[in-house]
Amino acid sequence: MSAVSVAELKAQLNLDHDLDDAILSSKIDAAEAYASGYIGAPIPTPCPATIKQAVLMLASFWYEVREAAQVGSNPYAVPFGTHDLLQAHRAWAV
Repeated sequence: MSAVSVAELKAQLNLDHDLDDAILSSKIDAAEAYASGYIGAPIPTPCPATIKQAVLMLASFWYEVREAAQVGSNPYAVPFGTHDLLQAHRAWAV
């Protein structure tokens, strides 16, 4: 089960239409895969609020910035604060 639903992402983005539901779903999948890879473990159930917020931030960012580079601004792979939200959940290997 996803940590974030399409309805939750639409609320985050303030979208009131269904035209982009497939795109939003793919952004959620990508954001959850990124978060899971960053923490080094599957997203736990129930999903902690900090991971949910990180997934919402990533999916929203990737929905709004769909190109690999931007003209006139600094391109970022992930929004500021995302790693901070996920850091406490990292599975550290020694």
